[in-house]
Amino acid sequence: MAAAGLGLPLLAQAQPLPRNPSAPRRGSTPERTTMDHTVITKDGTAIFYKDWGPKNAQPIVFHHGWPLSSDDWDTQMLYFLQHGFRVVAHDRRGHGRSAQVADGHDMDHYASDAFAVVEHLDLKNAVHIGHSTGGGEVARYVARHGQPAGRVAKAVLVAAVPPIMLKTAAYPGGLPMEVFDGFRKGVAENRAQMFLDVPAGPFYGFNRPGAKVLPGVIQNWWRQGMAGSAKAHYDGIKAFSETDQTADLKAITVPTLVLHGEDDQIVPIDNSALLSVKLLKNGTLKTYPGLSHGMLTVNAELLNADLLAFIRSDA
Repeated sequence: MAAAGLGLPLLAQAQPLPRNPSAPRRGSTPERTTMDHTVITKDGTAIFYKDWGPKNAQPIVFHHGWPLSSDDWDTQMLYFLQHGFRVVAHDRRGHGRSAQVADGHDMDHYASDAFAVVEHLDLKNAVHIGHSTGGGEVARYVARHGQPAGRVAKAVLVAAVPPIMLKTAAYPGGLPMEVFDGFRKGVAENRAQMFLDVPAGPFYGFNRPGAKVLPGVIQNWWRQGMAGSAKAHYDGIKAFSETDQTADLKAITVPTLVLHGEDDQIVPIDNSALLSVKLLKNGTLKTYPGLSHGMLTVNAELLNADLLAFIRSDA
């Protein structure tokens, strides 16, 4: 009580600190600046992006997989930055640091959001690399936005979902709907546990006998996934599994490299890469015996070298 009594006069005499004129007022919304590293799309969605390297260097744009973020490309971004490229990656809407909006979780919006980033940064002669769902995003982007705007030099589809993952009359070798219903059930009932089970098991092939399990990789996958929106992840399952991208693949004319692990347990190679390369006008296929869906992370040294060789080639 004595201590409190001694403090009261001091508190009464204290003067309020001067307000920082640059700080937002209470109840106001600070204006978004270029320092935020976000771009606002036509439907008002804030998309976060990274942009590293010389602005006059050839850009490489990375498109991440479900349910991750642009952080999944850190190893590749640092590698290509060291080789003199400008590297750009964004968080898909509802993922990572982008806005957790309720709608627009489909390939059309994914592609138009990527185009918003490309237009904002005025990227030209870019190489677009997409992994898994990001591969579908690249296919839709190049077909609808990249080539008409003259902004794409090459494309790379890594362990990518096109032409379609779901079993259909046109693609009878696809996976049954029950597989994707299981994903939806996992997201709805216990997303946190599912986001441990997937990377600890089939995503990186850590469930294979003799596999070297990397706990940090599993934790990083979980961290990225849980940063995103459950709504975006739930709706995104339909986007990556049911979108038929046959027309997208047929429309792409730029040199396109298709890379796939032969032991991919998430996007089986027979109904993805082996079909996609036949639909591309200028496609090249390279497969990797025994490698997993997450080979970009656990086999980065091998994949990065192959990506660099393709980018620097005359193809």
